Amino acid sequence: MTEAERKVDWSEATGYKITDEDIERARLLLGYDEASARRDTSRIATEDNIRAFAHSIGCDNPLYCDEDYAATTRWGGVIAPGTISLHAPLRGDPRPEEIARAKKSLFRGIHQMHSGTSWEWYRPIRPGDTVYSFSGEESLEVKPSQYGGRTVHRTSRDVQFNQDAEVICVRRTTLVHSERSTAAKRGKYMDIEPAFYTDEQLAEIDAIYAAEHVRGAKPRHWEEVAIGDPLGAMGKGPMTVSDIICMHSTGFALLPFGPMTGRIRHKHKQKMPKAYVKNKNGIPDTIMRMHWDDDWARALGSPMAYDYGFQRECWLHHFLTDWCGDDAIVLRMSSEMRKFNYLGDFQTITGEVTGKREDGGRRLADVAVQMVSQRGDKTLEAEATVALPSRARENPEYPEPPADIAARARAFLERHRELEGK
Repeated sequence: MTEAERKVDWSEATGYKITDEDIERARLLLGYDEASARRDTSRIATEDNIRAFAHSIGCDNPLYCDEDYAATTRWGGVIAPGTISLHAPLRGDPRPEEIARAKKSLFRGIHQMHSGTSWEWYRPIRPGDTVYSFSGEESLEVKPSQYGGRTVHRTSRDVQFNQDAEVICVRRTTLVHSERSTAAKRGKYMDIEPAFYTDEQLAEIDAIYAAEHVRGAKPRHWEEVAIGDPLGAMGKGPMTVSDIICMHSTGFALLPFGPMTGRIRHKHKQKMPKAYVKNKNGIPDTIMRMHWDDDWARALGSPMAYDYGFQRECWLHHFLTDWCGDDAIVLRMSSEMRKFNYLGDFQTITGEVTGKREDGGRRLADVAVQMVSQRGDKTLEAEATVALPSRARENPEYPEPPADIAARARAFLERHRELEGK
């Protein structure tokens, strides 16, 4: 077989268009919350899967990874990083017919990118906790694409809660839908070359890692923090396919499009054939492989494979918790993805204190954080609020969740148990 004969035609897979019908159907979903039936790799938190998740993002903070150490902290045991991937299926009533019709094959064949996420935390996850959620679409905005066509910006809200209906966090994620053929026109990025590192450059990276410090048991008191203080520096990368594998192996399933294998993949492909596109060898593989397959990434307009936005969120939380120490609480963080983080790229994370204030009896530090690649590109900008311990008061506590969200969590869990017959 000649090279020309072997060449895979991706024109069909990249030819889908955003339609007015898609947009109108998406608008019908606004304000509708439903129980999330998703099942991640783990549904119940344990010391082992908490440690595995922390390790998958390069975090060895003993508060998450060492049961003996964690027992000596204010928490009395291991707690999970706030961004951990845990989820148990939540039973709920069937979708109304009009919602089911609106969701079916919505934006089929349309590329989507993670644009940004905000998190608000209300309690930690501890070993033994089962994590459920309900979710829904909050907003939709249609914008013209600079490359022709349209893009659709959708923000969804996911409310996580435990087996006692206690709200853990509220996460809002913005996804940008764009036509794959339009994405492929982003020619200005295609001349970016893969990173290559000399031994001297690798030594500089090693020096960043060697200088990283986990604040841990030494409290970072609010009184000692000043506006303009740097938060230090953290390294992430150079990113490899191994980093992607680590994310998926510890819970980040990204259903229904994540990597699957064997008979499970076969069954899923029968159910969702458009979720699979042939690779250069003619083998159908997940459309999500732009995160490790350079050929498919180039077909979508990227010079090479790139990371998950969720990875950078996890790195952001790691950076914040290393800085603030065991006694503090990261209350909220909000991030925007500015540029791609390609395979081979190295990110340096830095930040500074931008504000100090008191609110609700808590002493807070507002911070700004950025990630910058070895090319000098700012790939992420973020802001966060951290409740710090005070010399004059006890350690900070989590705030109460909004009353309406807490009531919704209780109602969803009650209905779940009714449907389970418990």
